[in-house]
This record gives sequence, structure tokens and C-alpha cells, in this order.
Amino acid sequence: MAQAPDSLPERIGPYRVLQMLGQGGMGAVYEAEETGPVRRRVAVKVVRAGLNSREVVARFETERQALALMNHPGIAKVLHAGATDAGEPFFSMELVRGLPITAYADAHRLSVAERITLFIAVCRAVQHAHQKGVIHRDLKPSNVLVSEQDGRAQPKIIDFGIAKAMGQQLTEHTLVTLGGLAIGTAAYMSPEQADTAGIDIDTRSDIYSLGVMLYELLVGELPIDPGILGIHLFLARIASRETNPPTPSARLSASHQGSAVAHCRSTDAAHLRRELRGDLDWIVMTAMNPDRARRYDTANALADDLQRHLEHQPVVARPPSTRYRVEKFVRRHRVGVAAGGVVALAIIGGAVLATVGFVRARRAEAVAAQEAATAQQVTTFLMDLFNVSDPRRSRGDTLTARELLARGAARVNSELAGQPLLQARLMQTLGSVHTALGMVDQARPLFEGAVRIRERELGPSDPLVAEALFGLGRAASLKGDLALADSAYSRALAIRQAAFGPEHIAVASSLSALAGLRYRQERMADAESLYLRVLPLDERLRKADDPGRSTTLIGLATVYWAQGRLAEAEAIFRRVLAIQERSPGKDNYDVALTLNNLGGTYYQMERYEDALQSYERARPVLEKTLGPAHPYVFGLYNNLGEVYWKLKQYGAAEPLLRQSLAAKEKFLPPGHASISITLHALAGLLRDEGRFREAEPLYRRALEIREATAVANPRPAIETLRDYAELMRRSGRMTEAARLDERAAQLQASK
Repeated sequence: MAQAPDSLPERIGPYRVLQMLGQGGMGAVYEAEETGPVRRRVAVKVVRAGLNSREVVARFETERQALALMNHPGIAKVLHAGATDAGEPFFSMELVRGLPITAYADAHRLSVAERITLFIAVCRAVQHAHQKGVIHRDLKPSNVLVSEQDGRAQPKIIDFGIAKAMGQQLTEHTLVTLGGLAIGTAAYMSPEQADTAGIDIDTRSDIYSLGVMLYELLVGELPIDPGILGIHLFLARIASRETNPPTPSARLSASHQGSAVAHCRSTDAAHLRRELRGDLDWIVMTAMNPDRARRYDTANALADDLQRHLEHQPVVARPPSTRYRVEKFVRRHRVGVAAGGVVALAIIGGAVLATVGFVRARRAEAVAAQEAATAQQVTTFLMDLFNVSDPRRSRGDTLTARELLARGAARVNSELAGQPLLQARLMQTLGSVHTALGMVDQARPLFEGAVRIRERELGPSDPLVAEALFGLGRAASLKGDLALADSAYSRALAIRQAAFGPEHIAVASSLSALAGLRYRQERMADAESLYLRVLPLDERLRKADDPGRSTTLIGLATVYWAQGRLAEAEAIFRRVLAIQERSPGKDNYDVALTLNNLGGTYYQMERYEDALQSYERARPVLEKTLGPAHPYVFGLYNNLGEVYWKLKQYGAAEPLLRQSLAAKEKFLPPGHASISITLHALAGLLRDEGRFREAEPLYRRALEIREATAVANPRPAIETLRDYAELMRRSGRMTEAARLDERAAQLQASK
């Protein structure tokens, strides 16, 4: 909407100002009329009074010169440049009357194919800019205006105000990003652009922004919304490459507005999901890959892949397979395939079936023989490992499971180097056992070894590599190394999707594991989205009594718990518990884990007696099956200690919290967030007992850990600051209490 302030400049250079069109962070834009021999309406952009600092003028000069290089129907033309009477730089450009591309597409109810056709034109215009040596760096729907020319939609890119030159200097002024301030619009910003420590931006930054625009154009939502996450957390996630948004089809499936989105695309929700699933998911996610080396190299490459999709050609973004290429061939040649198929089927059907059957039988026989031989070797190795009855070998000792595992790991490394695939299989097996016992430090090198061997012997895209990566991710997650877990889980998922397609149990397991990791990373919206993707897969692929279905439900309930949706979480946990208790042995391991989660829900609801009952029922099962050194067990001790504290049973609470703290400090790296949880609880208990001198150093340690991550998540630090302040008040140290309260208020204001 054009603005009409009380005071407009009457003239700017040779132009008579008519109205203000808008204002941005760098300047104001006016609609004006040229008063010379050629009378035409133009847009005039001027640096706002008081903002013509060196940096702003440098950006403005860059914009003017960058636009002067452009000569493409999809890019607004620069017409003239000069300075106002006050010495403020200005330039005039083609006046573009149109709607942002997303608004235009929705207003005209463009179909998916029509939106893609329009977007391809945008890609071609961006390619022109790149060929001229200019990166836009602020591509977004409001900078792509669509108008109609001769009855056809014509997109035009405007505002190269933060363009970056490649290979040439556009202006004598030096343009830098001051104070680590990223230049651009956050929602569409590439990871390398958001990384305020780096200035190494190339054309692939624009490819990422195009991918975000295409995502929004297809499903009506941003892949990651900074308005929901908060700008600081959003930029931190983008800069650290921790994006992993749901695919367009998954976002549509999870959206409550699916029908409305489909209506704007002249279709229904089910049909729209089918259109997005497959090629378009792959294309969009390739364009938005946080690793720019895996994006499209050029805007033309993105446009070409979209064109291939429209023409039912195989797209580059999608891993090739014979089945996929055949499907594409059939889509392109429906009539010919149908007619030829009727004739050919009768002639060659019997021969083909016989040949295929023979080949499959021989292949199955060979695979079965190989797997049987490997299984026998594994069995022999493990039986020999656990054969400790010979006193000459056991030396009269009673070996524990941990000692046996250590012995097995050493033998795998020393004795099986000549049988690499068998060695990798046993590394995988022993790694899984170590992980189940909480021995993740010992599990990690076994999984890493299995990954290296399988990559070397089978290639980096083999599903067995994904199996080892999945195990490595689980061990890393339990250890608290979330970056390694993210990398391992994400790569395992990519391999499994490429090998098996989207409808496979292994893919569902990877998505579920990644969702659990997103929960650990406090990325609750992403975790919920992933779990909601897994649920329908579980229903289609798993039997009703498959534990994997309960795992997904538990994960989703845990996310709801973290979001404060406690009634929803309790309902799911109770549903899972009812399923698990129908199995033989109500007090089994899975039931105990669910009881632990249900106890946490009751704790948040302040139903402490119910929480205590759930925790105490889970305790003996977990202690017996896992042992006191397992993360689940010392996490349960922390939970029990907090419940007893809330019930004012301090004598029962303190030893549990101290036992949990000792185990965490031994098992977890210093500064781990889980350690701060127990420190905070133990400090609160001691404070409530009046043991102020003992409580204070614990609060200080908890605060040190929590303030280190307060930028990303200030809530834990705020909690400790406020409780620490209460300790100061009870100790009569009002000045120190006020300082702590003030720090808490500052963090609260930054959320």
C-alpha cells in the first residue's frame, strides 16, 4: 500500500514526486514522474536522511551499479542515478506494479505446474544476474513482483540492495558486515550467509533462498519460521547447518490448513500431497541443502530440474533407480506403452517370467548361502568368546559381561582383519550390546570401525553403512554428543531413503531417531513434525504389536510434555502403557521406560504422589536390567529425588540426587546440561532444608553451565537465577538477590 505522509519531497533530481511507495532499512522509495522530454512513471530510491553513513552509502552505491549491469526482462531496469540537493544518493528504476510472487499465485489459484512455470522464469533471471557477476543475497517473495503483460504473468526481481559482486569491484567503498550482523532477510537466508563469522558467499547462497521461496510457493509455509523459533535461535540453527525441515509433502500432511492450501492451488489436499511427494520434495530439499556443495550449482540447474519434472523426465536431485526411470518413461509415453504392452505381453510374458524367476532363485540361493555362512561364523565367534569354563582360559575368574565384551572387542580387532565384512558385522553386534549396557565410550569406536570397513568394502551408499551410522548416532546421543548424533542419523536416513524409498521400516526408524534427537536439541516443532511423519508409516508398515509403534508414540508424547501439552502427553503414555502391559510380564523393560515418562508428566502436572508411584514401579526393573551406571537409571534417580524433594521427604531425596550427580559427572562431559539439572535440584533441596552454605556453590555451578547456552535457550538459566536469588533472600543478602533477579529479567526480555 502506497503511503502519503504529510511532507514529501517535491522533486528528486529530474523527477516530480507523486507518492511514497514504501520504506526499508536503507532508504525510501517514491513513485515519481519524469519531467524531461520522456514522461514516464518511475520508482526513485533515496537513502533516508540521517542514514547516509559510510556503510549505508556503500550498500546503496553497490545496488545502483549492480542494477546497471542487468539487462533481462525478469529484472527491473535501472534508469538514472544521481544525488539530491542534500547530497543523498538516489537512483530511478523501472516502476513495477505487481504482487509478490506468493500472493499473486494464491490470488490467481495457480496450480502446482503453473507455479513451477512461473518460478522457472525467476530462476532464469537470477542466472542472468549471476552471469553478470552479481549475487542478490536477499531473494524473497516481496522482492519478486509479478504483473501481467499481454495477458501473461511476468515476474520481475527488484532490490539488489545487498548484492555482492563476484570477481570485480562494483564500488570504491568497502562493504562489510559490521559487528557480526548478517545482511539479508532471516527466513530466506542461507546458512553461510547467517554464519556471521564468514564472508565467503557465492551464487549458491541465492540457490538456497530460491529453495525456500519454492517451498513456500508450493505449501504456503516457510520450512523454518523465525517468527516461531525467535530470531536469535533461528539464526543460530541456520548458521550451524542444523536445519532439516520437513519435506514439502510432509509439511502439508502435518498442516491443519491443508485443505485451504490445496484450494489456492486448484486441487484437494490428497492430490496436492501426491504432486509434492517424490520429485518436488527432492528438488526443494536439494536446493535448500545446508551444505552448499550438495545444492544445485546454478539457478539454471534448478530451473532445468523443475522443467524435467514438468516433462516427466527423471530429475537430477533424485537418486536414480531402474523402477523410477521406467515410471517416468511410462508417464511420458502412456499411449505407446499401453498399445505396445498388449502385444508384447503375450509374446514375451512367459519367457520373461521364467527368466526372472530363474535369476531370482539363483540370486536368493547365493544370498542365503552367504548369510548362512556369515551367521555361522558370528555364532562360532560368540560361543568361543563366552566359553569360559576352561580354567586354562578363564584363570579361575568369574568374568562379568563388561569384561567379556572388552575381550570380544579386542579379539575382533586382532583376529578378523582378513575377513573385513565379518569383522564389521561383529563390531556392529558388539557396539549394540555395549550401547544397551550404557557403555557408549566403548561402543563408539566399534561403530566407527564398522562404518569405515563397510564404506571401503561396499561403498558409501550401502544400507549396511547406514546400519552402522544408526548405531553410532544412538551411542553419540546417549553420550550427549548431539552434533555427532545429528550427522550420523542424518546420513543414515539419506542412505536408507535412497536405497529403499520413503515407505520402509528402516526409513521410519531413522526418522523416529532423528525426531528424538531434535527433542534433545530442544527443537520441539521439528521433533513433532518428524514424529507425525513416522506415525502413518508405522501404521502401514508395522504390525499392531510391533514395539516400534510404541516408540514413536512415546516420542511424540515426550514432545508434547516438553511443550507443556501435558494432558495430550498423559493420554498417549497411558495408551502405550495399556498396549505394553498386554504383553507377557507387565514389569518388563519397555513398561518401565513408559512408567518413567508417565512419572515425568505427573511431575509437571504437580501430581507428585502419582509421579512417585510411577517412578518407584519403574526403578527395580531398570536397575536390574541396566545397572546403576546406565543413563536411564541415573536419570530416574534424579527424577525420584526431585519428587521426594517436592513431597518434603528430604532424607529420601538427597541420597538419590547425590547418586545421580556422581554418575552423571563420571559418565557425561563437563558442562553437560543434564548435570545442571541435578545440581539445581540438589541446591534447591539444601536451600529448603536451611543448609544455605552448601546450596550456594551448587547453584553457582548449575548457573555456569546454563548461562553457557542461554543464548539458544534462556529458560534453564532463568530458573536457576530466580531460585538462587531466593536463596540470597533467605540468607539476608538482598543486594545480591536483586542482582540475580535483574539478570533473570534481562534474559527473560531477550526470549
